[in-house]
Amino acid sequence: MAEGILRAVAGDLFEVFSAGSKPKGQVHPLALVALDEIGIDAHSHTSDHVDIYLDKGIDTVITVCGNADQACPTFPGKVTRYHWGFEDPPHAKREGETELDAFRRIRDEIKLVFEAYAAGYREALKP
Repeated sequence: MAEGILRAVAGDLFEVFSAGSKPKGQVHPLALVALDEIGIDAHSHTSDHVDIYLDKGIDTVITVCGNADQACPTFPGKVTRYHWGFEDPPHAKREGETELDAFRRIRDEIKLVFEAYAAGYREALKP
C-alpha cells in the first residue's frame, strides 16, 4: 500500500520503488481492495526483494513496517533513511474489525504520513 500511496501523492517528485526483506511474491488482495477504494490502482505492482535495488543509486529509503528499518540492508552511498513503523495489515486486526477494516485503517495512516512527507518535500524545493 505504501508504494501505491507514495506514487499517488509524490510520483511527480521522484521515482518510487517498493521491496521487502521477505517478499510474498504478490501484493495482498486486501491491499488492492483498500487502494482501489481511494482511487489507486496497484494491480500491476509486484512484491520484490530489496536486494534487487541495492545497486540502483537510490538516495532515500523509507521503511514502513515494524522492524523493517532494522531488517533493511545498507544501501551504498549517501542515503537518507526514514522509518514509519505502521502495523502489518494482515496481522493488525483489532477487536470489532474485519481484516479489510485493518487494511483501511493502516492505509489511511500511511496516506496521512506520506501526504505530509510530500508536502514537506515540495516546500523544501521552493526557491
